[in-house]
Amino acid sequence: MAQIPRSRQRGVTLLGLLFWAIVIGSIALVGMKVFPTLTEYWAIQRAVHKVAQEGGTSVPEIRAAFDRQRDIDYGVEAISGKDLEVTKVNDKVVVRFAYDKEVELVEPVYLLIKYSGSSE
Repeated sequence: MAQIPRSRQRGVTLLGLLFWAIVIGSIALVGMKVFPTLTEYWAIQRAVHKVAQEGGTSVPEIRAAFDRQRDIDYGVEAISGKDLEVTKVNDKVVVRFAYDKEVELVEPVYLLIKYSGSSE
């Protein structure tokens, strides 16, 4: 009778499991720290689009409209109306913004994210 060769056991070692737990945990940590800044950026982008369409015709009116919209959206603290760049292109109001956000990952390590956008 022929013997059936034994197959080697396969699986994850304890060290391999710890390595992947650290990698996945680090990615989850960065994601949890960055996601609130993304939601703030999306709220600013929505407010800028709304203000550019129906905010007014002069720069002070548009900035005031953005500040009112910012007060409605919770969590928008990165910029205010005075930080907006308001221009006209072909009789259309264009509102631009740019800001930096520092996210503390683990003291003393920070992640710098540069956000910018416009109503175009």
